[in-house]
Amino acid sequence: MAQLVVRNIEEEVKRLLQRRAASHERSMEEEVRDILRNAVKDEGQPIPRLGSRLRERFCGLGLEEDIQELRGRAAIPASFDE
Repeated sequence: MAQLVVRNIEEEVKRLLQRRAASHERSMEEEVRDILRNAVKDEGQPIPRLGSRLRERFCGLGLEEDIQELRGRAAIPASFDE
């Protein structure tokens, strides 16, 4: 396994890392490894586009029809005048 040395960490950051590690009942070193693992776990994976995320979020609501594509159309600003 590789080693990584991080220098010049502020005392407050170190203190908060120690507190966080203690709350998870592990060493500060293991806590930092976990933070780093989580920070890069999705790297290299495509980011789902907005339409795909919306479809996934609302798929269980019973919508059977496709929503019309709005790509290439000019945006119409909202009007708040009466």
